[in-house]
Amino acid sequence: MTLPDGVAPPVPPLLPGAPPLAILVDYDGTIALTDVSDTVMAEHVPGIWEAEVAAYDAGLVGSRRLIELEMSLVDVPAEVLLATAAAQPHDSGFVPFVRGAQAAAIPVEIVSDGFGFFIAPALEVLGVGDLPVVTARTTFEGRRASVTFPNGNPTCFVCGTCKRDRVLAHQAAGRAVVFIGDGGSDRYAAGYGDIVWAKRSLVRICIEAGWSFHRWTEFREIEAWLEEALAAWRADPGTLPGPKPHPFFCGPQVWGEGRVDPPADAWPPPKV
Repeated sequence: MTLPDGVAPPVPPLLPGAPPLAILVDYDGTIALTDVSDTVMAEHVPGIWEAEVAAYDAGLVGSRRLIELEMSLVDVPAEVLLATAAAQPHDSGFVPFVRGAQAAAIPVEIVSDGFGFFIAPALEVLGVGDLPVVTARTTFEGRRASVTFPNGNPTCFVCGTCKRDRVLAHQAAGRAVVFIGDGGSDRYAAGYGDIVWAKRSLVRICIEAGWSFHRWTEFREIEAWLEEALAAWRADPGTLPGPKPHPFFCGPQVWGEGRVDPPADAWPPPKV
């Protein structure tokens, strides 16, 4: 669920008696078991984008610039790209996890710093098309694609979709943020999240930065944790104290305005 112009819906207010938690989930490699964006590119676009991807993975290139480059290379009908995306497998535990969180009045939101166009159709097939999706807006005209970034930071252009700002928005509503991810596009969300679940390269990122995290491989593990956390909270509301302050380590507050790539010394961030 997004608004017609691709802007994410407002964060819902925290209601009395509801657990002070929000759950933000990456899509590529997290809900989908593959990196769908990379798969679409690898199967349908010439490989001249791979050097930029390597620089991005190293934290040297901004995702917005990378995504714009990749979409400029597309010369394939949209239905072909969507068919490739639709063929990718998903974690079978994701939907039960979502339903358990929703039953407890915990908002669940998809935050993706990728192409965006295949996420809503995938969620509809999974039966969770009601979930908010915060991502880029890719449109097609014939065989060509163009992309805009309605959920980017207004003065920092390093990321296409600013996952950090969405974490901060949920925290401002009084909720601790559970962030679930797997890779490089998640570094700026994980650094501000209150409870981080990491797999694949996000584990290395968290270790390099000195951030606490939980390892995971399947959503059923996080579902079991959530059930235990909610049981503890119902017995003692103090077990979920709400969001914690997190010092800025990215964005215009520390890098200045107008950047398109992270500074060379941006990673790892200072330990606090």
